This record gives sequence, C-alpha cells and structure tokens, in this order.
Amino acid sequence: MTDVVEARGLVKTFRRGRTVVRALDGLDLSVPEATVLGLLGPNGAGKTTAVRILATLLEPDEGSARVAGVDVVAHPQQARHLIGLSGQYAAVDEYLTGFENLEMVGRLYKMGRTRARARAAELLALFDLEEAGGRPVKGYSGGMRRRLDLAAALVAAPPVLFLDEPTTGLDPRSRTGLWEVIRGLVRDGTTLLLTTQYLEEADRLADEIVVIDHGRAIAQGTSDDLKRQVGGEQIELVVREPAMVEQARAALGKVAVVPPVLADDGRTLSAPVSGSAADLRTVLLALGRGGVEVSDIGLRRPTLDDVFLTLTGHATEADEEVTA
Repeated sequence: MTDVVEARGLVKTFRRGRTVVRALDGLDLSVPEATVLGLLGPNGAGKTTAVRILATLLEPDEGSARVAGVDVVAHPQQARHLIGLSGQYAAVDEYLTGFENLEMVGRLYKMGRTRARARAAELLALFDLEEAGGRPVKGYSGGMRRRLDLAAALVAAPPVLFLDEPTTGLDPRSRTGLWEVIRGLVRDGTTLLLTTQYLEEADRLADEIVVIDHGRAIAQGTSDDLKRQVGGEQIELVVREPAMVEQARAALGKVAVVPPVLADDGRTLSAPVSGSAADLRTVLLALGRGGVEVSDIGLRRPTLDDVFLTLTGHATEADEEVTA
C-alpha cells in the first residue's frame, strides 16, 4: 500500500526566552492511502508542530516531508492543493453564515461562483448543517462550529486531510457524530492524519497509532499491538469486606503472573494473568471454596490509558504545545 504522507527525521526547535525547546526530535511518520494514522501524545509532545510542518505552515530545521509525492518544503503551493486542514479551534468567520463561510472558501480556491455555492450546499447537507446554513456562525454551538470547520477543510475535496484534535471541547454526542463523518471520508478514499489526546478517539478511528512524547515516536502499531506491549488481561475483584482480602489475594495468586496488587480502597485486588477465562474460573472456584464474597469480579483488557501511563509515565494532560 502506497504511503501518501511521509515524514523522515523531522526536527524543529523554538526559542522560549533564553531556552531552546526541541519540539520535534527526529520524528518519522507514514500514512498509507485511505487509512487513518492517529498521532497520540500529551500537549507539548509535538503533535501540532508535526501537523503544521506537513501542512506547509512551518519549515523543519532538519528532515523531509512529502504529501502525495510532493515535497512540502520545496513545493508548498503544490502541496496545499492536496491538503485539507482542520485545527484545534474552528477557523470560521462568525459574522458570516455557514453557507457564506463555505462559499468564501470555495472562491478562495478559485472555484466559480456556481460551483462554490453548489459545494457549500453539498457540505452543509453532509455535516447536518442545512437548517443552520443561513444563520450567522456566532449563534452556532461548539459542535456546529467544529463541523463547519471540518466542512471548510473539505471544500476542495483534498485527498489528504490533517485533523489536529478535531473534537476538543465537544460533548460526547457531537464527538460521536464527527467520528461517523470521518469514517465516511476514509471509506471514500481520504487519507487522514489525526492528532488527539482522546484515547478512545484513537482507539475508534485509527488504523495505526504513533505515540509521541518530547518530539519523538516512542511506540507505533495498531491499538491492539500497543495494548499487548503492556501485558495481557488482568483479573480485578472487589471483596465485600476488607477482612476477606488475604483469602482473596491467595485465590488470585493461584493464577497471577505477578503478585496481586491491593488498591487504596482496601478492597480491590488486581493482577495480570495469562490464561484469561480459564484463570477467571479458577479464581471463582477458589473464592467459593474459601467462602470469600465479592461484590465485583471480571477480566479487564489493557486500555490505551494503560499504554500511555506505561510508555510515558504520565497521563495525556501536560504543558501546552510549543508553537511558533
């Protein structure tokens, strides 16, 4: 499968007062055609800097980047005709209507008036904004603005789309709706690089994930690949009474790969296991024989949260992204 987006050895530094910050430190990326690459990392990891370089808004200090075979540094104008970009904040004119915003983008792409208006109407329908299309954007909700911003990125029907944290600040319903639109674009052949802090978003949308921290890729693979890196399933149980913890620990210890860990609540025990369902049955039988009552027990797969904590030592919230 052909890589439509390629970056090799990207380095970018910024000066913050007397301090030089290395926002990207030799980052490599590749996105095959009609797939989604999720660029996952905390704020400050370098995600936005990478997108800005690929979108021709910044030049790297070192390294190279190509979109659909076009060198984004040597031929930025040519590359821009292949790219749609939606940033962290909706870049729309709130004093224009939704329709007028999209028509204006079409005219900037040198579409004729008739074609620009037709494309605006198509996109308003696609993003369920037909009823709101004639109203000024200043009256739109946050979710509506985000959908309009993504629609604006699609006016020229670009084959490559960069979405920089597209669902930041959206409520769960609006986020789910935007995910459906994104899936549809990829099914129709769009190649997508998606940056996000939402682990569920990467899990749901990305064919492959690159985890970056301090400007470097620290892990890459499918969601399942990354989860396997932090181990298999865990059995987690909650005893009804703290006095039963030691008996429960012994029962869980029969199948645990490492000694069970007791949570701060004094009632919850967990441990990684290798045999999954068979191990769960073994623990249940041991608990029953020992008369240990539990209020909850089950198998838990590792999540991307676990991956993040294991790989970076911290959660996804951190300092603000370094930008020029």
